[in-house]
Amino acid sequence: MESTIKGLVIPSVIAAVSGCILLIIRAAVFRMVRAWGSKRENRPDNVIIPVFRTPSVYWCIAIGLYLGLALSDLPERYVFYLSKGIHVIVIVSITVAAANLAGGIFRAYIQRSDLAVPATGLAYGIMYGSILVMGLLISLSVLGISIAPLITALGVGGLAVALALQDTMSNLFAGIHILVEKSIRVGDVIRLENGLEGYVEDITWRTTRIRMVSQNMIVIPNNKLSQSIVTNYNLPGKSLAVQVQVGVSYDSDPEKVERVMKEEAAIAASELPYILPVPAASVYLDPGFGEAALNFTLVCQVREFGDQRSAQHELRRRLLRRFRLEGIVIPFPVRPVCVQGEKV
Repeated sequence: MESTIKGLVIPSVIAAVSGCILLIIRAAVFRMVRAWGSKRENRPDNVIIPVFRTPSVYWCIAIGLYLGLALSDLPERYVFYLSKGIHVIVIVSITVAAANLAGGIFRAYIQRSDLAVPATGLAYGIMYGSILVMGLLISLSVLGISIAPLITALGVGGLAVALALQDTMSNLFAGIHILVEKSIRVGDVIRLENGLEGYVEDITWRTTRIRMVSQNMIVIPNNKLSQSIVTNYNLPGKSLAVQVQVGVSYDSDPEKVERVMKEEAAIAASELPYILPVPAASVYLDPGFGEAALNFTLVCQVREFGDQRSAQHELRRRLLRRFRLEGIVIPFPVRPVCVQGEKV
């Protein structure tokens, strides 16, 4: 009876008490981290605490069990296997925590920086999966399982899976190619060859999601996107040229019209944040001689793709008001009408 108490009950009590003490220490450490993070602008505690909240419970339990197991009188064989199990639990929990922490830091850093690195689901998945695979290999090594035969089996099985899932693998590698090439990034505004355009929301392992201006979502397989002709409005920069065409009477002085249009564009650029003052607006007699009007084109730079409609609206409104003040006429088109074979 005494040997049973000494061999099982006392180690169990020690394991339970150790685990409770470690859980109390864990709670205190989390409070300290929360207080420290509240003094930082970027709030790193919002990344650290959610990552370690669950794995730290397993660490406390594992350490408590390890202490109790070390003081027990169980046969050496049982102690060996139980120790291996505890090691695997710790390694797996550390691996998951490291993967979540790396992903959280990666996303937070990309959101705060202006780096042209796509914080996509595919990039996150590759990083997360790589860390998990490393943890799995370490766990197998701790258990004494040889990795070389497993890698060989995975290679043969992977070949069979790749042949069976050619379309899926094609989308996966097309997505990786898009990420590496950086021709399309999350947040970019693109236009496909079929006329669809919108903002790139995410690039996953199989598809790319594009949010249209109408707030509808387009889901395109990565291999189709990689083979399509794409216009990226964010490369090489976000700013783009906007054209406003207007026709005036043939009686108007072209030099006066050009001067008035440039002045209004300069005033708009100084008052509106989405119209860039540099480079200055240009005016061209293009497309030129129309049927009823001299057609001019005003070209100016806007901040980004989403500003072009607001800029065109504001410039047209200002030009119309200024033309009326300057006596510049915008003519109506004249069309001959035939009534019973006679022109009227």
